[in-house]
Amino acid sequence: MTERIRDFLRRRRDAGQDDGACLVVDLEVVRDNYLAFARALPDSRVFYAVKANPAPELLSLLVLLGSCFDTASVAEIEMVLAAGATPERISFGNTIKKERDIARAHALGIRLFAVDCKAEVEKIGRAAPGAKVFCRFLFGCAGAEWPLSRKFGCDPDMAVEVLEHAQRLGLEAAGVSFHVGSQQRRTAAWDEALKSAAAIFRACAERGINLSMVNLGGGFPTKYLRDVPARCRPMAAPSSGPCASTSATASRRRSSSRAAAWSAMPA
Repeated sequence: MTERIRDFLRRRRDAGQDDGACLVVDLEVVRDNYLAFARALPDSRVFYAVKANPAPELLSLLVLLGSCFDTASVAEIEMVLAAGATPERISFGNTIKKERDIARAHALGIRLFAVDCKAEVEKIGRAAPGAKVFCRFLFGCAGAEWPLSRKFGCDPDMAVEVLEHAQRLGLEAAGVSFHVGSQQRRTAAWDEALKSAAAIFRACAERGINLSMVNLGGGFPTKYLRDVPARCRPMAAPSSGPCASTSATASRRRSSSRAAAWSAMPA
């Protein structure tokens, strides 16, 4: 906890506003963490996972810093747009979406969608013609404190078929994504997942589909109750600036013309 947060809580208590639990986020710490993470992955774009903490103050700060955004619902898309982001900085990253939500997102200008099966591709083909899609594939999460290997995603071989189906329907097969599990302490996990991604790239290329994006998914660990290996430790330091009081949590992502990294941002 930073001294500024302690001061914020003292002033809140002295003003008689200490009437229940709250989460306080030091926006300057968020800024430092975001910039440190962006410097660590220089050829990529950070996509902040809005579900982690949708506080307007936090979203507005990240918009000013140049972040992109991973959204899981139309409501999150609308919050990010209201904070000042443009549609090309937003991904609809939920792999299971209602067709009417896909249509609404497309109407709002969103053009990048996650999929993990042919049925999802077909919904996007009908509701968001010409959109870009990336396919999430399954990956084992050995070494993660919170495995996510069975939550979303398809077999890597099936990912090739899903992307080929997207191309047939007039969508742009943009790339792939994976998740190595939350609080992943094995750096080799990303190497293993990228090896699978490379195999999908090669198989798609053989079918005339040139993928251009890899979504790294997240999982980068930070210290909560236990320390993390130095090679994984975020490079953040508290400093001065505004605080925001809210009730939520935190995480995030990144992409470039050739690769997209999507990850957890400590705050």
